[in-house]
Amino acid sequence: MKAIQKSLCALSLLLLPTLALAWGKVGHEIVGDLAQRQLNAKAQTEVLRLLANEPIPTLAGVSVWADTLRSSDPELFKKTGRWHYINFSRDGVCEFVPVRDCPDGNCVIGAINKNFTILSDKNRSDKERNQALKFLVHFIGDVHQPFHAGYSDDRGGNTFQINYQGKAWKPFKNSDPFDYKAAGWNIHGVWDSMIVESKGLGASAYADVLSKQSPLAFDDTKRSDRPAVEWALQSCRIIKQDNPYPDSHIIKDDYLNKYRPLQERRLREAGARLAAMINFALGR
Repeated sequence: MKAIQKSLCALSLLLLPTLALAWGKVGHEIVGDLAQRQLNAKAQTEVLRLLANEPIPTLAGVSVWADTLRSSDPELFKKTGRWHYINFSRDGVCEFVPVRDCPDGNCVIGAINKNFTILSDKNRSDKERNQALKFLVHFIGDVHQPFHAGYSDDRGGNTFQINYQGKAWKPFKNSDPFDYKAAGWNIHGVWDSMIVESKGLGASAYADVLSKQSPLAFDDTKRSDRPAVEWALQSCRIIKQDNPYPDSHIIKDDYLNKYRPLQERRLREAGARLAAMINFALGR
């Protein structure tokens, strides 16, 4: 009986909408690194306290924890798998209808709001707040990856196959993480990993580069009483207005170079907004 239950659990995970690692390890670590640089002193102290028992007790160090649950804690991943994304219709404008787009709070918007509330509640246990912080770091990164607010009919670009430099699609098996020339991808994976990692920088070095860029424009979402919704709608509009789907299923370096500035902006926005949320939750 236990063997059957395990098999059914594994099958249920496979049936969840396909999830690529949002931003990949490098992108998520960049968001965490940028956010940590922008914490105020009190929030910095609380973050270090809440993460003290983590293998790498930094925001970058816990930034991919929510993705590792697929193998380390399948039951928790089953409960939280839908928190990594939100799907919008290919037809019509970008608008958020909670009962349609986020039933029972099971989408990235609901996940951000839920975990921010837990992190902010000093009556919660440190264990609960630790987990909420790790989820928040990851999901704020997720919502800024445009294909995590993409179309439901192609699972956020996961079924839109891509080949790079005309190479036939096949599973990525190269030993060098920056060698994509013989690798096959889908468009979601291109935006998760290829554009960022093809820069050839590690997360800390890339965060150094981004932190030296000109300041971001004023963030209008600071005025919103539903910032997570606005961040998801921004990603949705990128999909609809910037049209990152290539006309063919072949991309070359010009595609990566064209969209890298946009993706870098989203990484910077995610870092700044994550810092602002943590400062509000822990730094007052």
